[in-house]
Amino acid sequence: MHPLDSTDTRLLIALAKDPRRTVVALAQKLGLSRNTVQARMAQLEKKSVFLSFERRINPVALGYPLMAFIHVHVQQQKLATITGQLADIPEVLEAFGLTGQADILVRVVCADAEDLFRINGKILGCDGVERCDTSLAMGELVPFRVEPLLERGPRAAG
Repeated sequence: MHPLDSTDTRLLIALAKDPRRTVVALAQKLGLSRNTVQARMAQLEKKSVFLSFERRINPVALGYPLMAFIHVHVQQQKLATITGQLADIPEVLEAFGLTGQADILVRVVCADAEDLFRINGKILGCDGVERCDTSLAMGELVPFRVEPLLERGPRAAG
């Protein structure tokens, strides 16, 4: 991916502060033409700079007030199969391959402790899963953010 320039960064900061702002409003705010903003937005989209809108939907509104992180220990040769099986569990929000003691970190949401027990059972039932260590999230201390990185500016390559 080509590095972002200062105009891209300014545009992303403005969007981070007010994601509903129109192209015209962004152009006015940044002192750019509407066409420049539209072209930059198209280029940023093409570079896969934007994450899906889905990441902005709060699972609590869907009836899942609890979040847990599950460290999954697996048989490495079955990792691809396990990944597919995890993707079939609706309550699995995301999963990351890890270094260290566990092989996969899975973030799940659930309605209550009984629901978490059920979800944990589904994960343990995946062929190749050896064991799980589950931690209930007590609260979000630092929410997902990128703005501090944007304000610092693009990191030099190398």
